[in-house]
Amino acid sequence: MAMKTKSPLAMAKQVFDIELAGLKAVRAQLDGQFTCAVEALAEALPRRNKLVVVGIGKSGNIGQKLAATFNSTGATSVLLDPANALHGDIGLLDDGDVVLALSYSGESEELINLIGAIKRFPVQIIAFTGAPKSALARLSDVVLNARVPKEACPFNLAPTASTTAMLALGDALAMALLQTRGFKKKDFARYLPSGAIGRALLLHARDIMRTGKRLAIANRTDTVREALLVMTRAKSGCVCVTSRTGKLAGVFTDGDLRRHMAHHGDAVLEQSLAKVM
Repeated sequence: MAMKTKSPLAMAKQVFDIELAGLKAVRAQLDGQFTCAVEALAEALPRRNKLVVVGIGKSGNIGQKLAATFNSTGATSVLLDPANALHGDIGLLDDGDVVLALSYSGESEELINLIGAIKRFPVQIIAFTGAPKSALARLSDVVLNARVPKEACPFNLAPTASTTAMLALGDALAMALLQTRGFKKKDFARYLPSGAIGRALLLHARDIMRTGKRLAIANRTDTVREALLVMTRAKSGCVCVTSRTGKLAGVFTDGDLRRHMAHHGDAVLEQSLAKVM
């Protein structure tokens, strides 16, 4: 029997509904294992150990984002590719590291082979899986249940709700760890020096203000013509207008000049700044 085709908008809403239901299910499954995961990481990081994230396929893609989130919140993390790990990259593991292993089925052959090799190291393993009784779960020290009722895929095959749940679960772990470690807003400046966040946290007025010869200053009794010469020397688009006592009384900009000339012509050049500022 042919499956009834939904409109794109109806399909989109259905996907949202399924993924929201998946998130609610994973939230309800949270238990003491989550606390154990936070504690394991909180104990490792002060020792200068790191979080090693492993996953294959879509889980590996989610792992890459989670590693970036942990790094941006001061929790040193690296992404380890399972295939390359078994050919030497496993050497990045240090005693005391914590491994975050992502696999919804918990049976991915490449990942299970890697976890078997990792078990030879004195590290802790935290599993993100939708199968708490899987091979991955049995090999792990802490198991976080990411099971969702179903995927948003109409065939229940493409990782959709399950990857969303893993992403949210990882974000929850990162934020709980951030709080446990006492990470503050000001600490973000150390890890996000660029972009909008960095500018908001690091940039001060003193970093961009004009000083010295680059600051155009004129007295309120000076003419507009005199002020223009001051602005030109300072290579500035405006002049700070001061009172007799040197206090800031106003500003005059090149935009002000154009607007006044549009109404009064060249006569504005002989007017005092006090009249046009």
